Formats: sequence, C-alpha cells, structure tokens
Amino acid sequence: MESTGRAGKQDLLRRLPSVDEILKQPAIAEALERIPRKLLLESIREALDIQRRRILAEQAGEESFSLDVRWLASEAVRLAEKKNEFTLRPVVNATGIVVHTNLGRSLLAMEALERLQEVCRAYNNLEYDLAAGRRGSRYVHAEAVLREITGAEAALVVNNNAAAVFLVLNTLAKGREVIVSRGQLVEIGGSFRIPDVMAASGAVLREVGCTNRTHLRDYEQAITEQTALLMKVHCSNYRVIGFTAEVPLEDMARLAHSRGLLAVEDLGSGSLVDVSPFGLPEEPTAQQALKAGADVVTFSGDKLLGGPQAGIILGRRDVIDRCKKNPLTRALRVDKMTLAALEATLRLYRDERRAFAAVPTLRMIATPLETLRERAEELARLIRTCPGAQRLSVQVERNVSQVGGGSLPERDLPTYVVSIRSATWSAARLEQALRHHTIPVIGRIESDRYLLDVRTLQPGDTQIIAEAFQALLADTKS
Repeated sequence: MESTGRAGKQDLLRRLPSVDEILKQPAIAEALERIPRKLLLESIREALDIQRRRILAEQAGEESFSLDVRWLASEAVRLAEKKNEFTLRPVVNATGIVVHTNLGRSLLAMEALERLQEVCRAYNNLEYDLAAGRRGSRYVHAEAVLREITGAEAALVVNNNAAAVFLVLNTLAKGREVIVSRGQLVEIGGSFRIPDVMAASGAVLREVGCTNRTHLRDYEQAITEQTALLMKVHCSNYRVIGFTAEVPLEDMARLAHSRGLLAVEDLGSGSLVDVSPFGLPEEPTAQQALKAGADVVTFSGDKLLGGPQAGIILGRRDVIDRCKKNPLTRALRVDKMTLAALEATLRLYRDERRAFAAVPTLRMIATPLETLRERAEELARLIRTCPGAQRLSVQVERNVSQVGGGSLPERDLPTYVVSIRSATWSAARLEQALRHHTIPVIGRIESDRYLLDVRTLQPGDTQIIAEAFQALLADTKS
C-alpha cells in the first residue's frame, strides 16, 4: 500500500474538529455535571493529540484514527472519567484471606461506620473536657472501654502497633538493654523488624537463647545493671515446630519483677476473644497477657480485633503515664476518626456473642461451613446463567481460607470455593479480566484454576461477580 502523502496528512489534520466544536457536543455537556471543566478540556486536547499522532503514523488504507466529532467527544469523556476516578476504591475480596493486608485489612462493623458519621459531621469534644469546661486530652477516648474489657489499669492508642512498640521501647528502655529471645526477632510485612525498631527507639537489643529453644535461665543469665526490661514478641506470622522451647509469660514476668525490671509483651495481631472454638489454635488475648503479669501489652487494632488501624498499649497506670508524656506520642497520635471507630468497635466486645455477630472479621472466621457451601452453590449458579457461560467449567469445591494479616500462620479454615476453568482463557487471563472490572474482583489461582472463596464475600458481592463475568463473556464473543 502507498503511504499517505504529506499533503494528505496535512489535510486530515486540518479536518480534525477544534476544541470548541467538541465542547459543544451533548456528551460533553452531560459530563460537565459530574466532571470538572478543566479535566474535560485536558482530556479533549489529549484525545485530539492521540488522533494527530495516529494520522501522522498512518499508511493509506490502514485508518485507525477518527475525525468524527461525536466519537472524539465520547473518547474525551472516557479519558476524563478515568482521570476522575478515586485511586482508593472498593474491591471484592474473593481470596478467602479475612484480614488481607493488601486489601485494607479488617472491615469495620456497621456500628463503627455509623459512629464515624456522627462524630465527623459535627464538631466534637476530641480535646475538650465537657465536665470541666476546659481543654482536655484525646487519650481518654476509648481508654475507659479498653480498661473495662481487658482489666488494664490504663491504656493508650497510637497510630499502629509498630508505633506502639517503638513508643514503649523509647519511653522505658532508651539507652538501656532489652532482653528478647532470638527466636522472637521477627520481621513482618513492610519490613517491620524487631531489631530495627529497637535500634531506632534507642534501646539496646540483647538476644538470648537459640532460634528454636530459649529457657528461663537464658534470660536470668543475661540480666545486668543495664537491663531495662524483658520482652516477649508473639510470633504471629510464622511458626517454629519440632524441637522447641519457649518461656511462658508468667515465668518471664516473675523473673523480671524479682529483679526490679518490667515485662513487656507484643502480641502483634492481638485478640480480645478466644477463636479456638472455630477450629483455630488458641491465640493469646490481651486479657490473658495482663493476668500473666505483663506490665505492658501492645497489639494492633485492625487485625483480629476488627477495628481501624491503631496500636493499642495496655498496662500499669504509672508506665502508661510515662508513655503519654513522651514527646513522641504527639507524632504517633490518632485522629478523631480512628478514636470514634475504635471506641464503637470495642463497645461490641462487652458482649462476646454480639462481637462475633457484628464485627466482620470475627463473623467471617465464625461462618459455619454449611453456610459457606450454600453461598458457593448460589454464586456458581449465577455464573452458569451468564450468557456464554457454556465456555466455562464452574464447580464448587472444598478448599481452605486463611485469617491473614500475620495472624495464625499456617492455620487454615475449611471453606468452599467456586472453581473456574476455561478452554478459551487461562486462569491468569480470567484473574486479570475480573481485576479490571468496574468494581475489581480479586480472586486467587491454584493449579490453573481461578478460585472465588466465598468466606470473604460481603452482601452484594455475588451480584458484582456475576456482572463481571457477564461483561467478560460479552466482550469475548466469537
């Protein structure tokens, strides 16, 4: 084919509609009701620029550009809508990982969401003492209910558990030694490493024992005049099995107190209720750690607890008061939204049965297997009824879910999944297509099967998944 000549290309470029012509199109007028004019103008210019580049690169008879003003208007709207999207968006979690770190961790209870609206749409007493009529402290919010539920003398909430550990070490052990079992020097997601956090806090790490076995005598022999505290770190994101030994917190705390030292436990994920009735191993709770003699306990608010991102510090009043007075506390403090959502979540734990019913994290963990099977059958039915679904093999299978978020590693929850195979598309192609749906659907791949785990689906998610398959099958009709 002969190339389009320079004169011909110049003629095509002159025939492109102007920005003003495109602005007069009905599609643009309608879009202006929801998209800023500046963004639409930018997108019109971009759409025109794309067509100019295509014209200049064209061969005769191979037209991939358009001069139609209506098409260019719709293309500009499409580009503007893409730019106008939020970057933080809701997704469907069909992975079966309940506390999914990459997908926002725990979902908030409806009570927490309602409380957020009530507090954030009005002025509030974040730092105002209503009884005294003067400036107050934000640290009193959520503290009373934390003390009530756990039995702690005092509590402090900071912005995450890494901050909680850092603040405790900086306050109680800066320039002094902290004794930790070598087998508990963990690293979790985001490169949070106990040795690094300890070094940054100004505390001096003193490792004792071996990777798999640490004894009470190891702690006892390591204590010197420079020792500030003994620390236990809950290995929430891995397990050491086989020939192992670990010092119970009760024994470690008794030794620390006999030497005039403090005992601190970082529970990591943390929990306020026993999840073992649901087939999971017993996870130490904050209440148990305090009863065992810990002077300070730290854990996350947005993992097993099921609240907003927060770091919770519980313990002796005099010790917590020292943490509150540390200048770093201001840098690590939480805002009104975190405190409102956390307090509402914690109040649910006053009644354990209510917590399991209302806190999404606990509710998903406790969902009966038969209920999961029924949900999987219903989802499979919806997918099979999509036009073109005969090209898919849709089956309901037994599988396993995970708690996630560094909680209860290698401990699986039995579940049901919808397993999908296709002779047309690979599992990777299915995963990509569903991930690019208007509301992204995030599943997982096993043995070239695309799996949708119903344990983590929320009300309305099955319909979103069905719509995603409808769109996929409609776009790929042969």
